[in-house]
Amino acid sequence: MTRRPIAVSAATVLVAAMTAGLSSPAVRAAPSAAETPVDLSPVKEVRGRSTLPEGWQHGAFIEIFVRGFQDSDGDGIGDLRGVTQRLDYLKDLGIKGIWLMPITASADRDHGYATTDYRAIEPQYGTLADFDELIREAHKRGIGVVMDYVINHSAREHPLFRSAVADPASPWRDWFVWTSQPLSALKDWDIWGKTPWYLPGEEVPPDVPEGASAPPKPESTAQAPAGSPRYFAVFGPHMPDYNMRNPAVVKYHADSLRFWLNRGLDGYRLDAVPHLIENSAKDWNDQPESRALTGEFTRLIKRYPHRFVVCEATAEPKVYTRDDICGSAFAFGLERAVIAAAKGGDDSVEAVAKVARFFTEAPLSMATMLSNHDIFAGRRAWDQFEGDETRYKLAAATYLLLPGTPFIYYGEEIGQAGVAGLPGDAPLRAPMSWSATSAGFSTGTPFRPASPNIATHNAQAQAADPGSLLNFYKAMLALRNSQPAIARGRYEAPLAQGQVLSFQRAYQGQRVLVVINYGREAAELSLPSLPPKARLRPLHPLRTSPAATAATADARGQVTLSAPPLSVQVFRLR
Repeated sequence: MTRRPIAVSAATVLVAAMTAGLSSPAVRAAPSAAETPVDLSPVKEVRGRSTLPEGWQHGAFIEIFVRGFQDSDGDGIGDLRGVTQRLDYLKDLGIKGIWLMPITASADRDHGYATTDYRAIEPQYGTLADFDELIREAHKRGIGVVMDYVINHSAREHPLFRSAVADPASPWRDWFVWTSQPLSALKDWDIWGKTPWYLPGEEVPPDVPEGASAPPKPESTAQAPAGSPRYFAVFGPHMPDYNMRNPAVVKYHADSLRFWLNRGLDGYRLDAVPHLIENSAKDWNDQPESRALTGEFTRLIKRYPHRFVVCEATAEPKVYTRDDICGSAFAFGLERAVIAAAKGGDDSVEAVAKVARFFTEAPLSMATMLSNHDIFAGRRAWDQFEGDETRYKLAAATYLLLPGTPFIYYGEEIGQAGVAGLPGDAPLRAPMSWSATSAGFSTGTPFRPASPNIATHNAQAQAADPGSLLNFYKAMLALRNSQPAIARGRYEAPLAQGQVLSFQRAYQGQRVLVVINYGREAAELSLPSLPPKARLRPLHPLRTSPAATAATADARGQVTLSAPPLSVQVFRLR
């Protein structure tokens, strides 16, 4: 294995590489930038002044699969101009940040995580000029833009990997991880039930979903001559891992991160960071070196003012919220508890308790969600709730009012269903349902079938229905945007009383109480931890006579409230 074991202190070598491009005696000298098939030129840090309001990153984000969001030119494929065209919709929804799934050139021409050029826009999505226009127009509306950055691996079709495969003496050979050991000697390597070691030219089975590793075909390994080199690829043979011990590789990523930041990008979602460095067949996941390297990339990004970073770290996400690592990470596991609580089934009482407890044990900077683009995080919310919009709304209210930075997956706000019968993650990534037909997405033939509930659950129809999911999401985001205590406040006095959850959010003298009843029966609650004689003013639902539902805590800070069945109540405490 080319990656040599190093101590955590070796991160200082990587830091030097990021800032000065130091070479390593163990790494072959690279050709000049002019001799390479991709842009490897150094990029200096140019910190432009952010035009976004302070604290923008505490608002809700929307995760956008650009291919599936809006087609602007009729080719059936979503693009950056399409996203720009829909910015007013996002502003009206209450969105403060956009996470763009990979928009750089890729080999897969779908999910985008098989990168072929880190400094070029995927041609089907548009141009750098389109990117610049999206940033400008988003900023005019007070919306920040972050993009996916795939550090761990490239595409097998990446020009540098092709060069590394073609010639063992290639200057790019050490940019990837190789071994000459036979597969029998690598039998202890088991990542998600598969070997991560592949022969060049290994076929990729057509039914392998993005993000899942695939085993080598027996016939190809049986015919491999002794000593045939194999490359390392955590996510399957189509996406070979970089050798992140090579300072030149680290410097290239650092320069590429600066390339987009210099254009005004507001931050990154860093993909698969626990997999940057593997030490052995036993110690391959979430190694100390990976955490240290992630921290260096994060510090680079945050040297630019008002930038935001969130990490995908499935193993120990709470650890990655540390300021010296990433600062924010997705709260994997919380989404399952929220959905279980909202469903109100046999395990809902336990799930409500887990939700109440979560942010007493986790940093408030975590990123929350109901689902995302990966099937391992669950099906689309509509499918998980089997069309029960009442319980869908309870789940949405829960994660939008809890601490953390919420990430809404595009289409979630209108109840868009997944497309059955497609492989891997494709059911989650259908074109956005803008109108009752696919014409709202594209004037051409969409790249993928429309959602099966497009006729009823589309943005146009939902906007016209006061009781729709879309208007409920708008109401919850309006609360978040108008109440700093919800957007960035402390998390206090959480209580799980059977199927009822209550908690308080507090910020700079403002205090908000949230009460959610997931049960089918009304409940009388005795809340003991309010400020003495605090008066409760309803924020949601608003009634024609707020005084009719107002309540006042006694001198000990206790109040009794009625929680109607399947309800969300939000109060401002005065």
